[in-house]
Amino acid sequence: MIPILISEPAVEPLTLDDARAWLRLDTQAEDTLLTALIRAARHAVEQATRRALIAQDWRLRLDRWPANGILPVPLAPVMSLLSVRVMRLDGVASEVPLAAFRLDDSFGTRIVFNEPPPAPGRLHGGIEIDLRAGYGTTNGAVPPPLLQAMRMLIAHWYEHRGDALHEGSVAHLPAGVAALVVPYRRARLA
Repeated sequence: MIPILISEPAVEPLTLDDARAWLRLDTQAEDTLLTALIRAARHAVEQATRRALIAQDWRLRLDRWPANGILPVPLAPVMSLLSVRVMRLDGVASEVPLAAFRLDDSFGTRIVFNEPPPAPGRLHGGIEIDLRAGYGTTNGAVPPPLLQAMRMLIAHWYEHRGDALHEGSVAHLPAGVAALVVPYRRARLA
């Protein structure tokens, strides 16, 4: 199961004003660059932690329901289930009531079945689960160390533009950034 992004966050965890203040810039001359760096930093921190920082909608597609009634979710934190559908053989989707499921964070994020869901008619990709992942809808909900990691990464990229061979600029996070994100890193699901 590979998560599919349905909708990007409505806002970024850091604003242009935040980035300008961190970089001590007095003008808006580089706002286009800063906007790109903010988004790239969010993606890098999300990739490093395997967590969604700010509310965004994702779709999971499955071929079949797990036999044990527990579905590990490769995203975290999960704010809510939005919809669950099973596809009939003719391709028509049938909504499954959300009351049939509950989110459980006791052993990593997972969806637990309250009742057996209906089997899909389609053999491949016959189940679609839409969910909202992220710490919240505002930057105040994002853990401060992850916001700081974004600030430091933005500053690093701003200062080292074009230095593709500079240690930490492409393949690795700078040491200070990595130290901030390590406590939030989720183990990869099998």
